[in-house]
Amino acid sequence: MADQADTRALLRLVTWLSPAFPVGSFAYSGGLEQAVHDGLVTSAEELRLWLETLLTRGGMWNDAVLLAESYRGHDDPRRLKAASELAEALAGSSERHMETVLQGEAFLAAARSWPSAVFELLGPVAVYPVAVGAVAGAHGTGLRSSLAAFLGAAASNAVSAAIRCGVIGQRDGVAVLAGLENTIAAVAERAAQSSLDELGSATIMADVSSLRHETLYTRLFRS
Repeated sequence: MADQADTRALLRLVTWLSPAFPVGSFAYSGGLEQAVHDGLVTSAEELRLWLETLLTRGGMWNDAVLLAESYRGHDDPRRLKAASELAEALAGSSERHMETVLQGEAFLAAARSWPSAVFELLGPVAVYPVAVGAVAGAHGTGLRSSLAAFLGAAASNAVSAAIRCGVIGQRDGVAVLAGLENTIAAVAERAAQSSLDELGSATIMADVSSLRHETLYTRLFRS
């Protein structure tokens, strides 16, 4: 029975964080499109370093901490509300705010196919990492596994954006993800033991790219 439960948990994570899950992740680049435009990311190695920095000390790290907080507090509406409000406050640009709010709303709408009381606790609006964390916690998918799946999906989406921007090809994209595997595992482990006191980022160029993207004249992505 335990093996069956673990398999169901894995299947849910794979489904919820699949590119096919209707949260519109394909429409966002998190400022990467602007970084490509400005010549900051021009190769597979530069993309790997860009994503590694975001994972270890940027927005992806903050999202992981917020997901862990929401996973642990999935049955506490005040804790979930506080986490969601904090996540909104940490959005460094209007596009980053739009991205995390709209993806959170879309995730909750689609995830209702797996009934749970957590949806009533969250309400109709929760930013993306909080929504994923709370739903994953309610379904007992495992905190470390949930973090790894979430971070892996975020990195995969960024690689897909880079491919569509013409920076790399699909084979290089796979190599970038393979090169990030150990980093993702380490960040998931660290985030699983984190508290909100460990929120914070030091990725100024990525934040500036996200802000500059708001006025990029021709673009493929919404962020």
